[in-house]
Amino acid sequence: MKYSLKPMKTILGIESSCDETAAAVVSRGTEILSSVVASQIKVHAPFGGVVPELASRKHLESIAPVVEQALEDAGISRDQIDGVAVTRGPGLVGALLVGFSFAKAYAFALDVPWVGVNHLLGHIHSVLMSPSPPEFPFAALLVSGGHTSIYKVSSRTDMEVMGQTRDDAAGEAFDKVSKAMGLGYPGGEIISKLAESGDPHKISFPRSWLDKKKFDFSFSGIKTAVGRYMQVHEDSWHDEKADIAASFQEAVVEVLATKLINAAKSIGCPRVAVAGGVAANACLRDRVTQLAAKAGMSVHLPDISLCGDNAAMIAAAGYYKLAAGERSPLNMDVFSRMEKL
Repeated sequence: MKYSLKPMKTILGIESSCDETAAAVVSRGTEILSSVVASQIKVHAPFGGVVPELASRKHLESIAPVVEQALEDAGISRDQIDGVAVTRGPGLVGALLVGFSFAKAYAFALDVPWVGVNHLLGHIHSVLMSPSPPEFPFAALLVSGGHTSIYKVSSRTDMEVMGQTRDDAAGEAFDKVSKAMGLGYPGGEIISKLAESGDPHKISFPRSWLDKKKFDFSFSGIKTAVGRYMQVHEDSWHDEKADIAASFQEAVVEVLATKLINAAKSIGCPRVAVAGGVAANACLRDRVTQLAAKAGMSVHLPDISLCGDNAAMIAAAGYYKLAAGERSPLNMDVFSRMEKL
């Protein structure tokens, strides 16, 4: 495929890795001209989690109108798009294929270059899109429903894993605890809200530090501990929901924030950032800010609108790839598991 020679400026981003169909138009990697997200929460809520088959079908229904809405909101026409960036993975294969295939065809029809973007790289770029982005290098905690990792970010394209979860992601633990307590889906927002009226020190749930000198995580134990508490206090836990939520959240947040700060100290870096869906959690944002202040570090947090899955972050990451000359071939496929950023 031979692309027309156009300078990279306006990028269409497409995201469909899980249960949100998203499209955005971003200029020069930082200016968001539009960002549209079609949520599937109402579809999956009755099941207490994302049903992959249903997610794929909803993406098929939403992808075209969401992209058209993004262009309309940005006030541009299709021929003003200089390139297309799309999430390649990790994520649900069926869901990924919808956005990925659409992006390929769209770029081919417009005769513009396109590039597949690692979803996690996109989340890191959500921090870099802020009005005062961190200088390089910085330590970044990426925490969501499917991922929990700490990275040393040396540039927009050079990111090294310092630690990651060995089992459940933090966001997944929130969802599962919420489901066990009969609170609903998605669990993160529900537990965070309920925790506001609870005592975070009422119940001493375990902290899984593993090795405090290293930066891996484990959240399967805290999930089990909550379930065990509910079994032992079968007759009374219903009256303690707020305290359970607050104490559970406290245990998770303490480990996340402490390991991020320790990771930054280990590389002599005075800058930390938090990205991903759980970055919207007020308790986590406050705790990281407090610990960073004590350590003399600056904190960089994305706008709440950029914490969850969105296409603006994909367009931003894609812009720098395309501007550097990277191009994806039409025979490229998606990937469902971790791959180098």
